[in-house]
Amino acid sequence: MSKKSTILVIDDEDTMRNACQQVLCKGGYHIETSGDGADGLRKVRKLNPDLVLVDLKMPGISGMEVLEKIGEIDSTIICIVITGYATIESAVEAMKRGAYDFLPKPFTPDELRLITKRALERRKLVLESLWLRREKEKMERSFISMVSHELRRPLIDVQEYFEVVLGGITGKLARPQKEILEKASGQISRLLVLIKDWLDMSRIEAGKMSENLELLDLSQIINKTVDLVRGKVESKNISLKVNIPPHLPLAKGEKLGMERVFTNLIHNAIDYNREEGRISIGARQEGEHVVIEVSDTGIGIAKKDIPFIFDEFFRVKNRETQRTTGSGLGLSIVKKIVEAHGGSIQVRSKPGKGSTFTVFLPELTSVNRKGAGG
Repeated sequence: MSKKSTILVIDDEDTMRNACQQVLCKGGYHIETSGDGADGLRKVRKLNPDLVLVDLKMPGISGMEVLEKIGEIDSTIICIVITGYATIESAVEAMKRGAYDFLPKPFTPDELRLITKRALERRKLVLESLWLRREKEKMERSFISMVSHELRRPLIDVQEYFEVVLGGITGKLARPQKEILEKASGQISRLLVLIKDWLDMSRIEAGKMSENLELLDLSQIINKTVDLVRGKVESKNISLKVNIPPHLPLAKGEKLGMERVFTNLIHNAIDYNREEGRISIGARQEGEHVVIEVSDTGIGIAKKDIPFIFDEFFRVKNRETQRTTGSGLGLSIVKKIVEAHGGSIQVRSKPGKGSTFTVFLPELTSVNRKGAGG
């Protein structure tokens, strides 16, 4: 048995509310009424109606304000304006604020029934469209995840075979053979990085970032990440300065996600730096946030590119970035992980001077600490 459509009538006139209720009840709908905008909005939040009939001229909150606030509560709710002060200007303004249609008073029962039927059909289409879009996104994420997993294992096997051959275990290689195999191995390494990025992106968008939350010692995570990249830093003769207080406030989050944030940022600081350049990593408490900064003296980012650097697959294209490979997902993943933890990220950069990425993460408050510990 299908669920009855819920219709809310918001009008300050008793006769109008009663008339609408009597007409629409005969259509098998569940009808609720309100005499003013404030009460109407409370019922919108409580009932989540399919359709709202709104009078424009009411004491207190006007019908126009009610339309706007309903859109903020749930943009899929269909609204019809009913008013005795119908003008072209008011109709246009109501449509701009989210009204689906406009019914001037006085109107006949048939007119009310017809416009109600059309509005509920519209509501059905909107909900079906929303459901289909979500299902499509879910299928896309599942497909990417499945394909990535299926690709990853064979590529790891091939990579291991290359390592065996390049290590001389199967016999000595001539220089041309070794060079070709090293290039092939490098391409597979890049593919594995891309697959890892896809899997991370799929996991974030599926909302799985919040499934493994724990208390995080950010000092420990950052220092561990720094230790892992020291070899790469030294190979480019880059000086690395780390200023991380030993007892930063605790944060609540996913450990692997946070490790990925700082790994990506520090790797970028290395990859886009210059020979004998500098990297500075610092952290501090600022209000209710832990602030982590990763600065470099690298090639920098042009002002026109900064608005796009967190977009998926965006890469700065110029002569200095041609030799640096990447998926174009690294910074997008960083931003999504940080935002999934209730934080934010900012960037300052000047071409030829370097870049500074600043991460703001909410610290674990004393109340949260107590709850997490108990």
